[in-house]
Formats: sequence, structure tokens, C-alpha cells
Amino acid sequence: MKLEKITHDPQSRPKRHYEDACATAHALDLVGERWALLVMRELMLGPKRFSDLRESLPGISANVLTQRLEGLESAGILVRRKLPPPASVQVYELTDWGYESEPIFQALGRWAARSPSHDPTLPFSTASLVLSMRTMFDAERAKGMDARVGFRIGEETFLARLAGGRIRIDRAPLDEADVILAGTPSVLAGAIYGGQPLETLEQAGALRIEGDRALAQRFVSLFPLPSKVSGPA
Repeated sequence: MKLEKITHDPQSRPKRHYEDACATAHALDLVGERWALLVMRELMLGPKRFSDLRESLPGISANVLTQRLEGLESAGILVRRKLPPPASVQVYELTDWGYESEPIFQALGRWAARSPSHDPTLPFSTASLVLSMRTMFDAERAKGMDARVGFRIGEETFLARLAGGRIRIDRAPLDEADVILAGTPSVLAGAIYGGQPLETLEQAGALRIEGDRALAQRFVSLFPLPSKVSGPA
């Protein structure tokens, strides 16, 4: 569905700057405000409405979300658009430059996953799950695989395509899927990263598997986490 751009010149609140010519400092000028990176993370899979962003970021207030959206828009990282009829709703979407930031999230995620204080039981969004799989995918473990793995998460569907030691995960119909895993992001993360047996999750009614069960079992083994660093003595 084609999107129509809305012209808008937001008046964002003044921000503090580091007054430092280093590009890293400028990056923090752009996205260093609290919640800014997480707003970008939630848009990494495509456009979202304001209400969708609030739902996926339960700790953010409407006021702060509005400020972050305006700040990211004024920086050229995202745009707001209006879907054509019959939807006619306003959505927020990363610009091409905004989408280029995904490797930053991958590097931060891989680095922070080594922290001994990381708490995997905290809320976990759909975007977090998909981006984490793109990040932790082990090409060597997937060697020789040519498969389509679908995910049904609430009303959203995603298709992971594995071929040539690579993975691509996008929003897509599941007609081509060899196997479909249906559950919440936290449940799927428990199977992929927490080592929770698929059968146990099925028996608990938390996970549903449709299709090639052997493929599902192999798929969840393709995302090893990096080793933890030693904690403080």
C-alpha cells in the first residue's frame, strides 16, 4: 500500500548538545535522549501508529513519546505519513538513513548481551525479537539450510528465509512457510535463547507449531548468545 508523505515542521524542545566535533558525540546529539533509540528500534520493521509505539514501549508516556518522535523527525531520522483510504491513519516511519542504523543496534545488542546484569525476563517486544535474531544468527550452524520459517505473533506474521548461510526476516504472509511458530515474543525468545524445550512450551499452551517440527527444532538452535563477562568481584 503506497504511503503519502505529510509535510510537517515540528517544533521540538531544545536539546542539550555535547559541543564536540567527534561524530560519535554528534550521534548522541541526534539519538542520545532517553527512549530515542528504542523508538527507532520499534520502527525498524516498518511504519507504526502512535498507539502501536506506546503499546510496544509500555514505560513511555504519551508526552515523552511525542517529544522523541518530533526530535527524530527534525533530525531527519523518521517521517510521519498518512496512509491512503480506507486506512487514513497517521504512521511514523524511518527514513532510508534511519534504517541504516540497524548495525548500531546489532553491535549494541551483542555487546550488552554479555553483561552479567542483563535481565531477560523484562518485557520483550516483537521488534526486539526479530532484530535479535538478525543479530545473533550463526551462519555456520545454518550451513546447508534452505528453509522458510514463519512466525505468528498476535496479529502480525513474519517469514524468515534461510539460504546460503544467511537469514532474512520480514513481515510477510506465511503461505510459503515450511513451519510456523506461534506465540508471544517472550515465549519465542525463551525457546530460542533460553533453551526451553519446544514440547514443554507446547504442553503449557504457550507455543503452537505447525509444519516441519524437526526444522523448528533446528531453527531455534541457530542463535547462540555470546559468553558473559565476569561480574564484579
